[in-house]
Amino acid sequence: MAAKKLNFIDLFCGCGGFSYGLEKAGLNCLAGIDFLKDAIETFDLNHPNAVSICEDLRKLDPKNVKSLIKNKKVHLICGGPPCQGFSTIGTGDANDSRNHLFLEFVKFVDYFRPNYILVENVTGLLAEKNRSTLLSIFKCFEEIGYHIDVKVLCSDHYGVPEARRRVIFVGNNKNIKNEFPEQIYGDDVGFRKLNTVGWAFKNLIKSKDKFFNHSIQQASIKKDIDLKRIRRVPEGKSIRYERDEKKYLPRSLWFDHDWDKMSENRFRHAKYYRLSRNKPSPTIMTKSNMYYHPTEDRILTVREAAALQSFPPNFQFKGSLTKQWVQIGNAVPPMMSEQIGKSILLMHKNIRKKIKR
Repeated sequence: MAAKKLNFIDLFCGCGGFSYGLEKAGLNCLAGIDFLKDAIETFDLNHPNAVSICEDLRKLDPKNVKSLIKNKKVHLICGGPPCQGFSTIGTGDANDSRNHLFLEFVKFVDYFRPNYILVENVTGLLAEKNRSTLLSIFKCFEEIGYHIDVKVLCSDHYGVPEARRRVIFVGNNKNIKNEFPEQIYGDDVGFRKLNTVGWAFKNLIKSKDKFFNHSIQQASIKKDIDLKRIRRVPEGKSIRYERDEKKYLPRSLWFDHDWDKMSENRFRHAKYYRLSRNKPSPTIMTKSNMYYHPTEDRILTVREAAALQSFPPNFQFKGSLTKQWVQIGNAVPPMMSEQIGKSILLMHKNIRKKIKR
């Protein structure tokens, strides 16, 4: 007789990348909760067997969620609470009110008492300025009986064709060791070869001869000056320093900037960044104009960005083009989530061994 699947609830679920990967690992999603309507529409479309709840978690009573999932046992609660307050890219305001949404996560954990918890966040959370916040997170979970550990994972180590570093918390209330997935892919001997942009575009774009969210027209470059510049930038290159400007652009296409007066004599983000087909992508952001196609003079389509996040080609996105990019940029890459899910299953196996002793 096959063992029953572990049930989980995804808080701050977004479009459902975390859930999709956990389900691929063999867990069962009971519900996804997010206050963004377009994200929940995407989640609902791709998780037909789960309850989709569009609600602000601060206004949602866990009792109502219990009723919606028909009182089923919740073995795991996962989520990626809004992390703008911790972000190394944003202002990094440790007092950002959105940080306190962690308390809502804790509230749901305390109510449902799952065996396991998973929290995803940005690496900025581990910065010294956020030390008090980090300690508070550990304390909150310890007070309700959960031992947690934290580790930085890089998505390309788990097959994602994108180098995306994220902080992952794993916790349990069964007094067992918290497990994290071992690295599978890498450049060193003993690891599988890293999946690349070229691999993603070959394997994760088309589903049964159909393309979803793959409008080349919407990915076209609108401004003539941008088109002229990107035509000059080789694959895998970008313009960030004055030397790049001089190397790739004729004087007529130079930027109207005094490089000596710019911070660190460079752009904060590289401009006209063409991806390389032979490497994993950098972190996919929430804006469409961060990266350009390796060989074509255009930005990426939604489908291509989703492929770099390791979403399968039949995973469809709802909402406006801008909203779709936000969903993808904020998502947990499913291929990484799948390996995290397998670590949870290993922990559950260890519990069963412990009970049998």
